[in-house]
Amino acid sequence: MIEHFNLKLADSHMLAPSVRHLAFERADGTPFKFTPGQFIQIHFSYDDGKPTKRSYSVGTPAEDSEVGRLELAVSFVEGGAATKLLGGLEHGGTVDASGPYGRFCLMDDDANQRYLLIATGTGITPYRAMLPKIERLIADRGKRVALLYGARNEQELLYGEEFEAFAGKHPGFTFHACLSRAARAAPRPNDRRGHVQDALSELAPHPEHDIAYLCGNPDMIDANFTLLKELGLPIKNIRREKYVSSR
Repeated sequence: MIEHFNLKLADSHMLAPSVRHLAFERADGTPFKFTPGQFIQIHFSYDDGKPTKRSYSVGTPAEDSEVGRLELAVSFVEGGAATKLLGGLEHGGTVDASGPYGRFCLMDDDANQRYLLIATGTGITPYRAMLPKIERLIADRGKRVALLYGARNEQELLYGEEFEAFAGKHPGFTFHACLSRAARAAPRPNDRRGHVQDALSELAPHPEHDIAYLCGNPDMIDANFTLLKELGLPIKNIRREKYVSSR
């Protein structure tokens, strides 16, 4: 059920030079119920008083449950209204929000054998929230999951160490960092140079066994959507969530 509520900033830190991790709590103390993959909207006004809103995926790791904190990854855009609001928000500061929204979620009735999760930038956030469910799907249903994450360099690899640690504990999960500008100082075996679409074919997407999720830059999504169709994946097995820089 969609609700409107006030959020209070409880904690924050910089994930990358232009991305801030924000952990909010509902000001009324009520837990927030969502399905991993869903997003909230933050409501505010421009300087001229015109109302607007921005959408952010909830990144709190959970499985169809209530959480005490809503964790977001927010990209800063030079001169952006959302950046002005969230970039300067101090701990204890509040914002108006609503949610949850969206259907970009892993489904219990999916008959596939493997999930291909593909992301760039803050598009990685919903996959972080899905980790507990991914753990159960691997353990209980023998699912396999491959996550391809595109970034320019190691500094922009958001939550990279968390995904590396998860892959180390779960053989059914692989994490492929696809770095387009510079390799990591200490490369990992599954690292790839280039864009995510350059590494996708290597995973040999299977038309009958795979479902692909695409989240992040619209150009990346369009390129991989076209490639997946060319590789034979039915459109119904390709799920998309486009992110745009919010000014």
